[in-house]
Amino acid sequence: MPFARIAARHFNVEIEEYYVTPEDVVGALPLIAGVYDEPFGNSSAIPVLFCARLAKQKGMNVLLAGDGGDELFAGNARYAKQQLFEIYDRLPSLLKSGLLEPLFLSLSLSKLTPPTRKVRSYIEQARMPMPARVESYNFLNRTPLESVFTPEFLQAVDTLHPVGQLTDTYNKVADATMLNRMLYLDWKITLADNDLRKVNRMCEITGIDVRYPMLDDEVIDLSTRVPSRVKLPRGKLRHFYKNALRDFLPPEVLTKSKHGFGLPFGQWLKKSSRLQESIYGNLSAFKSRRVINPEFLDNLIDTHRTGHASYYGSMIWVLAVLEEWLRQNEEDM
Repeated sequence: MPFARIAARHFNVEIEEYYVTPEDVVGALPLIAGVYDEPFGNSSAIPVLFCARLAKQKGMNVLLAGDGGDELFAGNARYAKQQLFEIYDRLPSLLKSGLLEPLFLSLSLSKLTPPTRKVRSYIEQARMPMPARVESYNFLNRTPLESVFTPEFLQAVDTLHPVGQLTDTYNKVADATMLNRMLYLDWKITLADNDLRKVNRMCEITGIDVRYPMLDDEVIDLSTRVPSRVKLPRGKLRHFYKNALRDFLPPEVLTKSKHGFGLPFGQWLKKSSRLQESIYGNLSAFKSRRVINPEFLDNLIDTHRTGHASYYGSMIWVLAVLEEWLRQNEEDM
């Protein structure tokens, strides 16, 4: 919010501020789950909804959205992180297989010091193929699927399909740098299937039209002509974009770190009794669907309360929305 105020002063425009609350989440959950024709688990749909509602209340009919800039001009931290793994890829094979991997991967974790554990983790991730490596943080990739899902559900689905879809899309770009392959993957998945779907639908149900200046054809064409080394030199996110706009945007905005539009759902769930009642009720109902092991759901709630609230809260949100969507669409299935 401080940076929004800086930008407003810089361009001499008025802004309206609204702070979403846990009670807003309770009220909006049935609406958000029900307006999509498939389950949609991005919790940042809620702040988008309230942004569009506020704009409509203030007499606005059109909003400009900034989606796409990070995916065109390398603004996401994962792009810089993957650059670090490219360093390992360029090392001689003999050095990797003959020295580093036997040295660090053969030792048990209990014998490793914190610095050597980091080196081991780096090597383990560097050896993973792209784009699966980008998804190594994903909750379902860090947890044995047999402990999450029931045997009946696992027998009915292809558990390799998600990563296969990512890999097929990633490899469609021929003769491209790793950065450009990642950007293309985000165009097809992150933008088309997530961010744009989120913003479009939330604006639509509030009667707001939305435009995406960063996704103008000419801007996209320009981005494809900017070399990777200029977009992301030595891990500097948005390097080309920031330099291009340094005489236009206020310096505080250009130098700030990235802030997403995410919802602090996991933190709120720890503190709000109304939110707990709503979400835990959905999780309890979901147990009867024989998709998730009941013990896993119980452990997930306990781990969220005692562990990393944001990380485990994301999984809780996805399951709560899924139950809400299934409940509203049972007659059509």
